[in-house]
Amino acid sequence: MLAYLLAVAKALVFLAWHTGGALLLAYAYNLVALLVARANERKRGVDDGRQTAPLAAKRLAIITHGKNTSASVSKRIAVLARSTGAWAHVEVVDAAGWEPETLLTRTFTHAVVVIATHQDDNGEPCPPAPAAFLCQWLDEASCDERVGGAALSHLRFAVYGCGDSAYGTERFNATARRVDACARKLGATMACSPGLSDASGGPGAAPEEYVQRWWSRACMPGMLFRTEMPAPELSSASSATTTRETAMTADGGDDDGVEDDGKDDDVSGGNGTCGDDGLEDIEDLARSKSVPGEPLEMVPVGSKIRANLTKQGYHVIGSHSGVKLCRWTKAMLRGRGGCYKHTFYGIASHQCMEATPSLACANKCTFCWRHHTNPVGTHWRWKEDDFLTIVDGAITEHCRMIKAYRGTPGVTPEKVAEGMRPRHCALSLVGEPIMYPHINELVAELHRRHISSFLVTNGQFPDAIANLRDTVTQLYVSVDASNQVDLKRIDRPLFRDAWDRLKLSLSLLKEKRQRTVYRLTIVAGFNADDIEGYARLVRLGMPDLIEVKGVTYCGDSGGGEDSLSMKNVPYHADVRAFVEELCRLLNADHIDGNVPAYGLACEHVHSCCCLMARKDLYEVSEGRWRTWIDYDKFHSLVASGEPFEAVDYAAETPSWSTWGAPEEGFDPSMERVRKVRNHHPNPPDRHQPPLVEGQ
Repeated sequence: MLAYLLAVAKALVFLAWHTGGALLLAYAYNLVALLVARANERKRGVDDGRQTAPLAAKRLAIITHGKNTSASVSKRIAVLARSTGAWAHVEVVDAAGWEPETLLTRTFTHAVVVIATHQDDNGEPCPPAPAAFLCQWLDEASCDERVGGAALSHLRFAVYGCGDSAYGTERFNATARRVDACARKLGATMACSPGLSDASGGPGAAPEEYVQRWWSRACMPGMLFRTEMPAPELSSASSATTTRETAMTADGGDDDGVEDDGKDDDVSGGNGTCGDDGLEDIEDLARSKSVPGEPLEMVPVGSKIRANLTKQGYHVIGSHSGVKLCRWTKAMLRGRGGCYKHTFYGIASHQCMEATPSLACANKCTFCWRHHTNPVGTHWRWKEDDFLTIVDGAITEHCRMIKAYRGTPGVTPEKVAEGMRPRHCALSLVGEPIMYPHINELVAELHRRHISSFLVTNGQFPDAIANLRDTVTQLYVSVDASNQVDLKRIDRPLFRDAWDRLKLSLSLLKEKRQRTVYRLTIVAGFNADDIEGYARLVRLGMPDLIEVKGVTYCGDSGGGEDSLSMKNVPYHADVRAFVEELCRLLNADHIDGNVPAYGLACEHVHSCCCLMARKDLYEVSEGRWRTWIDYDKFHSLVASGEPFEAVDYAAETPSWSTWGAPEEGFDPSMERVRKVRNHHPNPPDRHQPPLVEGQ
């Protein structure tokens, strides 16, 4: 009877395999696993020349690290393993603080290692810090003759790598492949080739469907039937990973770390498969459903990444653009103040549309507001939507969100009517807007509709900056670090030459006619100490304006040991002190004739943000500035078709927004609502840092 049921179960596996029914396949494998386990209990015999362990003796260790993608994958594998009933004990082990020699003691009969790949200060692949000792032990033991080549012969072993092919073939899942090789040298019976998951090859990092398919099709048969799989060839990266286009359609996280490529091209590694076991990659599945030869969509309808962005409040436009309502837009609709751009540049926050024509980015910053739920890539490889479609869609969706605030306390019909006529567009929502191939046409269309443009770039595409027309209302470059080491740590760029790209982008600003801005985000404990380094970068581009803003904490950023917490958020007094010192250093350089003189122009305490401006362009007199923008004048200058300079559309800054004003950058014509903070009985003065215990 048992043999008959086993034959039926195997037939179900065969049917599910060829029909593509993932759910049926999982159930069929579970049934086979249960039947084989029962058969093993009965015969207690010899299988494939080795003694088969009874069910009561089977113990599975799932070894992982951190609390991000690797942890979620491990939990998913544990659920799948327990559902089979094939193991008497399933345990998820944190590699940090765990003794690797436990593998030698026969405490476990089966082991799965789930691991990501990080990079060291030299850009070379290395294990994540919590798993460093485990990897070191495996490396040393596999080369130690005293340990022997049969040390792990009692183990059935599998490795799952959480990787991202955007970082190049040589570094794609390098740690997972190395762990697999070491386990083989130590005599472990490999259940399958390593699962090389690719965050750029499917809808989201380690999607449940992919993990289940890997476990069901590759790992479970080897775990239960003792299937010996061939070792991946490590002498050539291409044999362990299949080269294909970097068509990034997934979250930008390589677990809680980064992998770095060694080139500037977009040769990608990995097809998200488990070696050569025949498991299809999710992106290959998507590609098979698309028209051959056509580029893939960046954010396909029905994909997990689209669902994640929608859940966060984004309205996805077409296949690669998005729009979202800013909290300051909502605040000004209620007459409760505007954002720092209202204070510094005079925009009407309730008429500002926050959008992007490219949800993809070339960085995975530790402080990203989007927690890496957007795609990543180093150049455009996706289907292109028409710029008119993007602008029309952005305005339509923006107005739809504005309408939803009708009837909200404090929102008047007049404010709603004004909000339905956007006058400004912040091209900084998420991703890298300048990647969009038709960014010039899109900006021109915004201006044709009398919508000003505030374009923010991370400085990784200097060619795009060079090709950008001089009619952007205000061009920003994010300067998140003052040196190469800090840039890699905080921005986690895909480009190996990210630092050189940033410096070239900054130097190109000197050639621009529009208003140029350095945008510095200060993260305490990361990038706030080397102020002289920032001063050196200012010499490269000599921007019109320098914004310095304290980081906004938005929860765990998925950076592993580099994840942020509230301790990384500076006080406004800290940002003020930083700006004052930077201004002092720059003005010392001005005396030497290296850079123009800068002054302390504005501040917005609520946003923990300060503005420095070039005195030769924007200072009227002591304490008076012209940092605001005459938007009507700007649009008339654009329409004229004649060349013009940034100062031609400058307007005087009101006194309430200037540096040191008692209003602290808050528009006095609006209602200021102060929240009651119950977590601190005596909140400190926002201009003063908290007292250190013992002072």
